Amino acid sequence: MSSETDRSLIEAAFENRELLSQSATRQAVLDTIAKLDAGELRVATQQGPGEWTTNAWVKQAVLLYFGVTSMERWDCPPFEFYDKIPLKRGLDKAGVRVVPPGTVRYGAHVESGCIVMPGYVNIGAYVATGTMVDTWATVGSCAQVGKNVHLSGGVGLGGVLEPPGAQPVIIEDGAFIGSRAIVVEGVMVESEAVIGAGVTLTASTPIVDVTGSEPVELRGRVPARSVVIPGMRPKRFPAGEFMVPCALIIGQRKASTDKKTSLNEALRDFNVSV
Repeated sequence: MSSETDRSLIEAAFENRELLSQSATRQAVLDTIAKLDAGELRVATQQGPGEWTTNAWVKQAVLLYFGVTSMERWDCPPFEFYDKIPLKRGLDKAGVRVVPPGTVRYGAHVESGCIVMPGYVNIGAYVATGTMVDTWATVGSCAQVGKNVHLSGGVGLGGVLEPPGAQPVIIEDGAFIGSRAIVVEGVMVESEAVIGAGVTLTASTPIVDVTGSEPVELRGRVPARSVVIPGMRPKRFPAGEFMVPCALIIGQRKASTDKKTSLNEALRDFNVSV
């Protein structure tokens, strides 16, 4: 079936789960997840720098997939798994290095040239070529990770499945995400940004540009080439004034240098830990 036919069947079944009993509908769900796995479909598509469209029906297919599969046991000595979603297969042919016990779930697409250390890539995610998923880093459901991104140890990219129309976490090309940083709730990190260790970015986290004479506050998006570190600022509550977390944009990567050199300069000039 065509993707448009699959889309119609999936959207109808998402409104009426009884339609999953029909073989054509079940096959539409299975076909869509297979296309996600192969990289023929994506949960979100890019129109330009910082411009993305969420394909809600594809996320609906991911949610429906749990309703058309059953629990199974997989033996991968010395490991054993018991789940509804199998592990991704054909990593050698795909040119993807996965270091045990790194895990890539079926329905996620990882391009050739990626390295997954003992981390985790969940269903619906897309990881583009040249990207490093370092030890204990997590790429959550439907997260979109661009080319030549470095996800340092312990990074957490949150999964965004519901509501289906919600934007997933997006990390654009060339970004560097420092150790133990957290990016959740559909936050977008634009191309070549540097996120320092321990930064937490949620949809409500104030992202404050402090490079000018007055602070400029953003939410939900880190502009391209920004260098970001954890910050705190005071907020008054009924019990008194307390410090609450924020993220601080303290500079820009220099366009005159390549990615590796500009990262080193970011660390040296702005004292950012990664």
